[in-house]
Amino acid sequence: MKRLLLLLAVLVPALGFAKIPDDEDILRKIMDSSSPFYYTNLMMRYENLEKLSEEEYHYLYYGYAYHENYKPTATNKAVEDLYASMIGLNADRPDSKQIEYIISVCNEAMMVDPFSPTVLNMLVFAYGSRGDKVREEAYFYHLQGILETIKSSGDGRTEKYPMHIIMFSHAVDVVSSMGVAAKRPEIISRSVEYIPLEEPRRVPDGKIRGFYFDYSRIYRNKPEDVTFKKKRTWQFNNLGPREYK
Repeated sequence: MKRLLLLLAVLVPALGFAKIPDDEDILRKIMDSSSPFYYTNLMMRYENLEKLSEEEYHYLYYGYAYHENYKPTATNKAVEDLYASMIGLNADRPDSKQIEYIISVCNEAMMVDPFSPTVLNMLVFAYGSRGDKVREEAYFYHLQGILETIKSSGDGRTEKYPMHIIMFSHAVDVVSSMGVAAKRPEIISRSVEYIPLEEPRRVPDGKIRGFYFDYSRIYRNKPEDVTFKKKRTWQFNNLGPREYK
């Protein structure tokens, strides 16, 4: 089950099944120590690689926006190191030292962003390459859980019903997981960005030309030194830098 930057292609759910994040509900439940969604317990179970339910992933992912470690505009140097380590990597016959380094860098990257689909995907690949089926399957389950959480938060086909993210990179990863080529994201409002597709995607009721994402949580507690900019540069497979300012 080795996977290298080949995320699952899961169809975006119909709006009728969307679970739009309710911030008041999320905050109330993750702060209640008697709640099954008490955040300390959820995060502990996630870090211990336990399987969570769809609802638990929902509260875990969106609840992170209230965690003291949530710094969505911070530079994640470990991710940059991860991209660099992938240059020249032989995915079919990786060197054991490379694999150990990738695992180490991924663990460091998760200190800043514990729900990065890219990092989770690389951990699936790394542990699969090492023959550790238990951790490979555990991280694969986490990867599925995070992608499904975002995809189920809105159909993403209109600005009115966007998918909700807590990190800009997650939107790019979600679109990549659908197996479609995308253009550079465009910020269209102070809370929504749009990622147009290279080619329209045909669906039973028409065509999808791109996907909308609500990024409002990222700037909700914006640091003073972070400025709002209309366009950002995004690159995924060719490992280019991202601009957040």
